Order: sequence, then C-alpha cells, then structure tokens
Amino acid sequence: MRHFIPGKRLGIMLLSFLIGGFILNFIMQAASFGMDALSVLNWISQFYWLYVFGSLFFFFVLLAFAAVIPNVYAGSLLAFIACAILGIADYKKLTTTGEPLFPWDLMLVKNAQEMSKITKGMISPLVLVLAVVLIAGLIYLLCKLPKVRMGLALRAVFTVLSAAVITGFIMMVDGHSTLATSIHYQNIYWNQKVNYTQNGFLFAFTGNLKQNLMDKPDNYSKEAIAQIAKKYSALPDGSTSAAPAESPNIMYMMDEAFFDPTRLPSLTFSEDPLKFIHQADKNTPSGYMLSPEFGGNTANIEFEALTGLSMYFLKDGSIPYQQRIVKMSSLPSIVSILKDRGYRALAVHPFDETFYNRNKVYPVLGFDQFTTQKEMTNAERITPDGYISDMAAVKEAVRELDSSEQPTFLHLVTMQNHFPFVKGSNGPNTITVNGVKPERKDELETYVQDTKLTDEALAYLAQELKSLKRPTVVVFWGDHLPALSADIYTQAGWDTNPRLKHETKLMVMANFDIGKQPLGTLSPAFIGPTVFQLSGQKMPAYYKLLEKVKAELPGLSKSVLIGSSGVVTGLTAEQQDLLDDYRLVEFDMLEGDNYSQDLLY
Repeated sequence: MRHFIPGKRLGIMLLSFLIGGFILNFIMQAASFGMDALSVLNWISQFYWLYVFGSLFFFFVLLAFAAVIPNVYAGSLLAFIACAILGIADYKKLTTTGEPLFPWDLMLVKNAQEMSKITKGMISPLVLVLAVVLIAGLIYLLCKLPKVRMGLALRAVFTVLSAAVITGFIMMVDGHSTLATSIHYQNIYWNQKVNYTQNGFLFAFTGNLKQNLMDKPDNYSKEAIAQIAKKYSALPDGSTSAAPAESPNIMYMMDEAFFDPTRLPSLTFSEDPLKFIHQADKNTPSGYMLSPEFGGNTANIEFEALTGLSMYFLKDGSIPYQQRIVKMSSLPSIVSILKDRGYRALAVHPFDETFYNRNKVYPVLGFDQFTTQKEMTNAERITPDGYISDMAAVKEAVRELDSSEQPTFLHLVTMQNHFPFVKGSNGPNTITVNGVKPERKDELETYVQDTKLTDEALAYLAQELKSLKRPTVVVFWGDHLPALSADIYTQAGWDTNPRLKHETKLMVMANFDIGKQPLGTLSPAFIGPTVFQLSGQKMPAYYKLLEKVKAELPGLSKSVLIGSSGVVTGLTAEQQDLLDDYRLVEFDMLEGDNYSQDLLY
C-alpha cells in the first residue's frame, strides 16, 4: 500500500474522473431515451450546459468516493457502478410502466428480496451472464491494479470540496436559482416524461427530491373549505337503494393487473377465460374502472379508492403513500368513515407488508388489522414459484367476514396476477390464444390463464356470499392493465387510445338486492360513494361532492377525461367549478391544515 503523491499522477486521476463523469452522464441520459445514443447526442446539442453541469456533478461524485474510500480505484469504481445501476433501473421502469425513476422509488430498496421475485424473468439470461462476467472482470482488475491511497490532507480537501459542490448543485436545482435558469433548466413537474427527457435524468431526479404533491391554490383558506362544506352538506344523500336491516359488510377486492383480455381485438380464445364475470355482469352493477396508472404503481389506485382523493390533481409521478401519507398521523378515508359507524376495519394483502409502506399507511387510514402472507391461515400458491393465489386470498377474506361479530370493512389487495408472466408460474396454460405474435404467445396465454383463475376465485366468492349471515357487498376491480410486452398493445391499436389502456373490469356483487344498473366507467376515487349509494349508506358531505363530480366526470384521469356520454375534450364552467372545489379540498387534506376532517366528514 502506498500514498498517492500530488503531481502528474494526480492530474491523470482527475482527468480520468472528469471523463468518467461525462461518460456516466451520457449513460444516465441514454436510459431516459431508451438507450438510443443518437437521441442523447441530439439532446446534448440542444441542452449542452445541462450536460456539462451534470457531468461535473458526476465528476465530484467520483472524486468524493475516491477520497472517502481508502482505495482510489475501488471508491471511484463503486460510485460509477452505483450510478449506472440507477440508470439501468430508470430504463427498466420506463420500458415496463412508461414512467421514469423517481427518488421515492428508492424506498423499495428495503424490499430487495421481494423485488427480485417481482422482476424475475424481466432480464434475459444473456444480460445476467454478461453482468456477472463484467463484475468478475472489474474485481479482477481491482485486484491487479496497485493499491493507491491519497494522503489524509488531500482526502480531506477533496471530500469537503465534493460535498460543497454536490450540496450546492442540489440547492441550485431545488431553489430554481438564476444559474439553473440560465442553463435552461426548468422543473417540468406536471409532465415527468418531458421533465426527464428535456432536463436529463440528473436534473429531473434532483428536482424531485423535495417535490410536494400539490401546489397551494390561490384561494385556499379555512373559510373557503367551510363554504365548500356548507354547499355540499345541504345536498340530499341520493342513495338508489334502501339500506338493509343491519349494517352491511363492505369488501373491496382490488385485483392485481386484472383486465378483460378478450377486449384485445383480433385475438381468439379456445374458451372464455372469464365465464363467470361475463355472465354475472349482466345481473349486477358493473362497468369499468379508469385506472390512473398503467402497468404498475398499485398504491395510487388504492389511494384513490380508500380516500376518494384523485391522482388527477397531483404532480406527475407522485406516490402519496410514500411521499406524504406515511408522515401523517391520520387521513380521512372510507375506513375512518365506517369505523365512526361501528365497523371493524381490516386489510388483507398476500405479500410483504412493507411494500409501499402499507404497514405504516394503513394505521393512518384507520385500519385495525393488517393480514399479510405471514399471517394468512392458508397461504396457498398454485406452484412454488407463483404468488399466493386469488382463491387463497378470497378464502382468507371470507373466513374473516364469516367470523366477525360486527359489520366489517375488508380491503383485499391480491398478488396472483403480478408480472412477470412466466409460463407455468400458475400451473399449465389451458387456454389457447390465436392471433398473437409467436414470440408473445406464451406470455399472453400465461396472463389469460391467470385471469381464468381470478374468474374462478370470484365465482367461489359469489357462492360464499350466499352463506354469509350479514348483508355483504363486494366491489371487485383490477388496479391497472398488466405490464405485457408493449407490442401486444401496439398490435391491438391501443397506443393511441388511452381509455382502453386504462380501463379495467369493475363489478359489484352482494347477497342482497342492489339492482343491476350499469356503472359505466368510473375512477377509483368514486368507488366509495358508489358503494354507499348502492347499500343505502348515509353520505358525508365529502362524498356528496364526489357524487357531483362523478355525475359530470365519472372518469377523471390525466390520460383521458370521461363524461356521461364519452370522452371529454373541454370542460364546461360547471365542471371546472366542481374540479376547483375538489382540488381545494384535496390540497387541504394532503398539504394544508386538514380543516376538511371536521367540516366535511
């Protein structure tokens, strides 16, 4: 071991770090452009100062690691690999869900073991082999290179200098300083895809570090919330059904990545995978749920369904569970409403409890109990490699409802249909799909088999409802469309039809009469007031507001707006006023002083 002596070798080291910074920044930006080098070069030609400043940032990151970690080569290489992994994660998330990597996504690192199961099959064996070879080569190179250290004084200087520059960069971006503006940085938080492609991964990612969910409306005040509460409290309940003799159980079943695959045009199936659903939805309220997400971010659909708050008003890429709710002590929800009426509230999720911070968020929403894969009575999987089946999850929910001595709100979030769709993961495929590309046949048939299993679980649930003593209503919906290979949706012609890429099955079942009125297409935020309406429940003022919005814009999403007669391209004055009220209340509950908790509930 020897000390690194300032001089020529120091100059070579600094130059190598500088070049490494430019290369690393190029790699990070390539991830945001689908690994298209020409697109990166075009971006550099337009936003060269962003590229230069970003590259200098990475230079100081490499320098900091080299100074802090005793071995200069090992420190800088570790930093380079860590940053490159971020770029790869950004690329994989973009190709899977269409969204870039956000700072709050890194909270899932604590779920590394579960994430490895979820992403199994997404990376080809060849890539894995090449990665192993590359890592082995780097380790060999490190072993062969001389063990070079910096002197203590030089390490201290470089550490302080790097820390100062990195901190200054973050403050420059976060504070929208004059310098940031002069190099053409603009935080395009309302469209994160553009944010990442225009500003580059580094600037966009850094700009999101302290991102709040919403900006404060100009007219926000306690008086404004009080006026809204007065306006909607005066409205009638509007229930369409008589309340049953005793308070009914209410069960939510949010099914992972479930949609009706028979909606894909030009495909034929050897049998209907959704025999029960297609028969039942003629005799019970049913329709479609307009998901605010595609291919992932389950927690955001859950957030809407439980709170009645809408992703429509939140900044692009937001995940309220991870950014805000986990820090709160309470938040009004259907859970808290029903608990005030004597209900028991429990959640069931046959997976890890820490995903999306559910173990911390559920108590904030008011849940009494959270049953995960560890507590389930029968955590049955169809195969050892599969997730816990929908049938096992439904049986757990039925057992809880049947044993409860008080009215119960039960929120079930399933896992069976989560990607990747690897043939055999949920048993043999029993349905043949024709009309699909040969290279996608196994993937699509595997997904179709998964939906068949869900259909069978729902048929079982419908039968079990008849034997429950307490009136019970079940709302079933898919959280988002599955992250199938993109060309499957391209072949279907859905790339230009955001409505079809965000509509999943929605159906309500009950063991008492709730009619069979079609539901149309609803956002998950409106599920709460809808089930209250069907079961004859008294509406709080906030639900009356939601009912008014639902009457005008039942499908409220950034991707598409759905009105009572189809897609809406422009808002009327009445619709805009309703959305202004809705936005004001949502800000109050998420970012404001939460006057709504006392005034609207």
